Amino acid sequence: MVTLRAWQEEALRRLADWHEGPFLLSAAPGAGKTIPSLVYAHGLLRAGVIKRVHVICPTTPLTRQWAEAAGRLGVQLAPDAEELTPPRDFDGIVATYARVAQSAKRWSSQCGERTLVIADECHHLGDELAWGEGFTRAFAATDRWLLLSGTPFRSDQCAIAGVRYEDGVALPDVSYSYADAVRDAICRPVAFIPYDGALSWQSGDDVIESSFADALTGREASRRYRTAISTELADGLPRILRAAHERLEEVRAGGHPDAGGLVIAADGAHARRVAAALKEITGSSPVVVLHTDALAARKLRAFGTGRERWIVAVNMVSEGVDIPRLRVGVYATAAKTPLIFRQIVGRFVRTLAGRPADLSYLFLPADRLLREHAAEVEQELRHVLKAADEQEEGLLDEVGQRERSEPEIPEAFVPLNADVAPQLALFGGGPPPPVVKPPVAFRGPPAVAAEPAAEPPVPAFKQRARLRDKRHGLVKTLAGFQGSSHRDVNTWVNRKTGVTSVGDASIEQLQHAVELLLAELDRISRRRAS
Repeated sequence: MVTLRAWQEEALRRLADWHEGPFLLSAAPGAGKTIPSLVYAHGLLRAGVIKRVHVICPTTPLTRQWAEAAGRLGVQLAPDAEELTPPRDFDGIVATYARVAQSAKRWSSQCGERTLVIADECHHLGDELAWGEGFTRAFAATDRWLLLSGTPFRSDQCAIAGVRYEDGVALPDVSYSYADAVRDAICRPVAFIPYDGALSWQSGDDVIESSFADALTGREASRRYRTAISTELADGLPRILRAAHERLEEVRAGGHPDAGGLVIAADGAHARRVAAALKEITGSSPVVVLHTDALAARKLRAFGTGRERWIVAVNMVSEGVDIPRLRVGVYATAAKTPLIFRQIVGRFVRTLAGRPADLSYLFLPADRLLREHAAEVEQELRHVLKAADEQEEGLLDEVGQRERSEPEIPEAFVPLNADVAPQLALFGGGPPPPVVKPPVAFRGPPAVAAEPAAEPPVPAFKQRARLRDKRHGLVKTLAGFQGSSHRDVNTWVNRKTGVTSVGDASIEQLQHAVELLLAELDRISRRRAS
């Protein structure tokens, strides 16, 4: 028995009628795509319809999140896998798209028909790009591709591997939009607060002044935006940060005491300057997370369960980051594509158990493209693939990136002044109170029903890791007692448990090894005591 939301129940009913080929499940970030996918996989495994489940996702931290979620539902997956064949006691693996691309040729010969492949954030699978080609080659022999995405389109307009199109429009098999999720109180509504005003900058020998209401060429529009997100102009981005912090304090005082805020910065240097500005405003240093930081994933997890007010990040939060306490955001990144905008909005829509779906707030420069994205975010996404020459200008304003028409001198662009103020907020009053639908207990057909225990078991990959650590410690202790080498003790234990190496041992064999080592230590202790 799994308690499901109504849309998840409907998704499982449609999955029950699916037997082969790709299946696209499009649901808003935070709506809960993982649960029906794993319930479906568990049912197929239990019924013997499939032998393996392989989940492919964009990043290494996500592989662990998937393995933990799967373990709670009775599907044991090995995270961050380097091989397609799972260890003993496992139903499959979780790997990154990059790993699949590297191993596609080898994996293609190992993957059989009775395999379910789940592609998380499938918009990464461009048909003519390395990840899309690698995925298609590695899993060509499988019967089922379950494609998941909250944003089933690509900013480069490439088709997504496995997705059906009609007149260039992606056709999901199940679609659950952000507007649907807000209506059902599954996701928070978001109020967008755009800032505009007088912005001026030096462009070559000229000084230009403009607001976002003025029409500018591509280069000067880019420089206007870069002026708006500059931290050096006190009445520009720092003013937006101050207003966002005041809103966060209001949210905390209004009944959400551990609410958090997120600033999406343009690059690492920009993130550090934003962090310095926030420290001056708030009196404390925010958490800063960069993709180059080896501890980035750990910092994100700690922030997610902590009480710190602010986190500043660059590209670590677009997908797969689940921090439901985020309530206030500042959009200060250079990227302005619809895909990235929706992914960033998705960081603020997740709800907390036992709490209402309160309003979140996203502060942003009043750039034309960002205002258009905000105005469309509650509408059902139907993205038409465009030809390359139909691209919008200004979708990416990379800070520090020299434009082709600029002279190669550092003085070509200098932000000079900013004086911005909040404009009329889009959806600022919030939508009508949502109609809360109770969860549904799903008792579907045998091929998809799942009955995890009332207390979910520890995922197999965690059990295995703990047993290996315990075994290693006991081997070290026993070697010290006996005055022998670790290798000798390992050889003895492996012979007793019938394995050639610890890496090949099943959970049962690891448990047996621990029992043998404990018994031997106990025997030596009793002998010495006598």
